[in-house]
Amino acid sequence: MQAKVAPDLQGRVFAAYLQVIMLLAPLAFLVAGPLADHVFEPARHQPAWRSVAWLVGSGSGAGMGLMLVVAGMLILALSLAVYAIPAVRRLEADLPDHAAAPV
Repeated sequence: MQAKVAPDLQGRVFAAYLQVIMLLAPLAFLVAGPLADHVFEPARHQPAWRSVAWLVGSGSGAGMGLMLVVAGMLILALSLAVYAIPAVRRLEADLPDHAAAPV
């Protein structure tokens, strides 16, 4: 990104990028707790749990393990879907580098 963004704008661009990340982190924590407590941990007691027990176990905390596996699979699927977009794959080549300022 440093080669693509003009030096006088890099501070603003990187600050905005980091701000989005910092704003989404608390949201992830707020969603993960109730999701683990009210969805994944109670699912351990369902008969269908046997189909995933080989992967994450069946004891206490196995629901959280399944939640992490599902989150990882979603991240992988989203990454592959974005990579399948040709414009994203060619972004480094298509987007010109910033022009050096004359001295």
